[in-house]
Amino acid sequence: MKKILFVCIENSNRSQMAQAFAIMLGKGRVEAYSAGSKPSGIVNPKAIEAMKLLGYDLTKHASKSLEEVKEYAPFDAVVTMGCGDACPWMPAKEHIDWQIPDPRNMEMEDFIKVRDFIKEKVTDLLESISI
Repeated sequence: MKKILFVCIENSNRSQMAQAFAIMLGKGRVEAYSAGSKPSGIVNPKAIEAMKLLGYDLTKHASKSLEEVKEYAPFDAVVTMGCGDACPWMPAKEHIDWQIPDPRNMEMEDFIKVRDFIKEKVTDLLESISI
């Protein structure tokens, strides 16, 4: 089983949705985690609503720190969301940086566009690591 960690600053939007898509699209063949360098402590209600529209319950997720997920290392891939995050090094076969705009303050229509972009990126990632 492949292990992937998605990282952003607050762990409240992008990395949470990326983790959800990896779980949904990985169909039991991937362990997906998410964390933030400065976690906000909450998952953004817009992210919860955006994923609910696709049938995924993001209320089961929690905003967490990198410290809280390091026990799951090493990862097959650590993916940062392009937030210029000074992410502490995590053991992984591959480190990837995606340039994903922070949707936190976007209107829902634009938030959905970011969500869909994340889905595309996760789909491509899962294909590239042969799950």
